[in-house]
Amino acid sequence: MGRITLEQVTKSFGETQVIPPLDLTIEDGEFAVFVGPSGCGKSTLLRLIAGLEDVTSGEIRIDGNAATSLAPAKRGLAMVFQSYALYPHMSVRKNIAFPLRMAKLDQAEIDRRVNGAADVLNLTDYLDRRPGQLSGGQRQRVAIGRAIVREPAAFLFDEPLSNLDAALRVGMRLEISELHERLKTTMIYVTHDQVEAMTMADKIVVLRAGHIEQVGSPLDLYRAPRNLFVAGFIGSPKMNFIIGAEAAKHDAHTIGVRPEHIEVSDSEGMWSGVVGVSEHLGSDTFFHIHDTGLADTLTVRAGGEVGFKHGDRIHLTPRADVIHRFDANGLRLA
Repeated sequence: MGRITLEQVTKSFGETQVIPPLDLTIEDGEFAVFVGPSGCGKSTLLRLIAGLEDVTSGEIRIDGNAATSLAPAKRGLAMVFQSYALYPHMSVRKNIAFPLRMAKLDQAEIDRRVNGAADVLNLTDYLDRRPGQLSGGQRQRVAIGRAIVREPAAFLFDEPLSNLDAALRVGMRLEISELHERLKTTMIYVTHDQVEAMTMADKIVVLRAGHIEQVGSPLDLYRAPRNLFVAGFIGSPKMNFIIGAEAAKHDAHTIGVRPEHIEVSDSEGMWSGVVGVSEHLGSDTFFHIHDTGLADTLTVRAGGEVGFKHGDRIHLTPRADVIHRFDANGLRLA
């Protein structure tokens, strides 16, 4: 079991409160992602759950049991850090087994757990190698294996892919998601990368300055962002925002239109503008449109075969059913 509940949890460093009173529940077996810009409090919140930082006030419960005052080792959680923190002189087998040896488990149980974790993570052929003989992705898998063998109530991941190159990040993202499907164990994952959040999470927790801006599934946040901050943070490329007369036509202070919800034409449309930079990605092209009279730049996501070039005047039509409306305070309108 791995249900984690935070009840009016706060954290202050001296006179500075970095986590205002916060309530949150992560259900047993969920894959929850904490996401937000640098300094939003996501890693601090994870460290509070892990017990690596002391809670200033409030309660943390794990499976209904008070955990606020428990030492990290007593919480039944396993944490995977951004740095692999492997012992370079030890084999993969000994690195994975290290927490079990510290817990003084018998050798047969250690072997069972290490071999099981290695099988799950495709590390069986590497158990007798040392970390220096492994790729970055393999070393990260060893770090995850060291967490798996503890058979925790929940896994806590603190930006574990930040040190990997782009291709390895995609591969490890899929491997961690597959791992969650196999183990069905609660996972809490911290990242600043909203693409990681969207592709991995059952539940996304969007944070800003220690506040929870919105909690929901990836599609909930994509389809119905609660405010301008969430609307601008979730989605890639980010949502276009338009104010003034065009927004007033929709009885809103601001309207938002995602780049993929704008149709392009060389002959007619609701708006028009001039093509600036085009980013060709093969299957997609991102056009950055100027001189629309609506915003400094509008971003449009079109098919990879769409052939407009720099300086072309094109016409744009937003899909009426997916225009997002916000009031003067930045809150979503029904």
